[in-house]
Amino acid sequence: MSFFKYHNGELRAENISLSKVAETIGTPCYVYSRAAFEHQWTTLDSAFGDYPHTICYAVKANSNIAILNVLARLGSGFDVVSEGELRRVLAAGGDPSKVVFSGVAKSVAELEFAISNGVRSINIESTAELERVQTVAAALNATASIAFRVNPDVDPETHPYISTGMDKAKFGVPMEAAFAAYQRAAELPNIEVHGIACHIGSQITKTSPFSDSLDIVLTMVKRLASQGIQIKQLDLGGGLGIDYQGETPPTAQEYVNAMLDGVAAHGIDLPIAIEPGRYIAGNSGVMLTRVEYIKHNESKNFAIVDAGMNDLLRPSLYQAFHAILPVNENSNVEKSVFDVVGPVCESADVLGYDRELAVQADDLLAVMSAGAYSFSMAGNYNSRLRPAEVLIDGETAHIIRQREEFDDLTRGESLLPEQ
Repeated sequence: MSFFKYHNGELRAENISLSKVAETIGTPCYVYSRAAFEHQWTTLDSAFGDYPHTICYAVKANSNIAILNVLARLGSGFDVVSEGELRRVLAAGGDPSKVVFSGVAKSVAELEFAISNGVRSINIESTAELERVQTVAAALNATASIAFRVNPDVDPETHPYISTGMDKAKFGVPMEAAFAAYQRAAELPNIEVHGIACHIGSQITKTSPFSDSLDIVLTMVKRLASQGIQIKQLDLGGGLGIDYQGETPPTAQEYVNAMLDGVAAHGIDLPIAIEPGRYIAGNSGVMLTRVEYIKHNESKNFAIVDAGMNDLLRPSLYQAFHAILPVNENSNVEKSVFDVVGPVCESADVLGYDRELAVQADDLLAVMSAGAYSFSMAGNYNSRLRPAEVLIDGETAHIIRQREEFDDLTRGESLLPEQ
């Protein structure tokens, strides 16, 4: 279900014209649909039925506190990878007892903050981290609830930059090393073994990688039980793909059924946590950008727009595809094939290659599927201002992040003193 549709030739978010949003807010800007976020989260939640589970939204996908608050109101948990993300969750009204803290390089300060705030689980990614967690928890006279993020060495068949569960990845602990690490954790006085975690990658479009990794994880659960180490929760990560360019990923029900079938086949009925980000956020937002110039070279046509790779990095970083649509269908202009490029001083600053568009200067374009890993990866390269963010709720548009101002670019910087 899409919450971004044409009505009388004009693209809308829910019941609001994107042209009016651009006119009011300016471009570039990100526009999200509250109904889309809620629909995606609820669809996934409902797929579990009565089976005990927690949906821990991956904050890195889109970390605006208004979005986090919308999900917290639904009862969502959260997956965080930094103290900053955890602070966002708390500011948005999230429940720390539904938070899992992932990431390979947690600092002492981050661990202190997480343990002091009672997160459900610290997902440990190395034996060195285990020892640090023990030291921090002991200094706080507290008990840290932990899971190891195990690495099942399963190929998720996705882009190598978002493949995280193979032996060559920096993430996770290899299975045999994890078994020994769990035995060590069980001996430590300030550690409580809570779960086992696994996340093999992102934008996965079939269930077999999930099923294969789950089988390996459940075999480990049984092996640990034989040594008296009882796992209380399966954290099965995220990674379910979305439709960017005609992909046909599993439905939420097919994805969940693969998990439930897997645990049933092993005779295990532990509660499940999952960490979706892209599935919830990806198609819940678009980026609006305005055409500044049309440029014709001998071999290429360019639509030069006011949004660049600093605003939306994915096409440059991952060679990712985002559909690009005109906000107003223009029947007065002939279609041509364009590279849609931005103002950043880099040849990689391309939002889309070879797009057939009927477009002219001053037209608005919508870069679709921009709700996840889009604004959250934006920066100030070329001293450009980061865009505004807008959340549409029915017939109301809420500005949930003001556009940066030029004073923001140098805030915190200072000149050298006069000699």
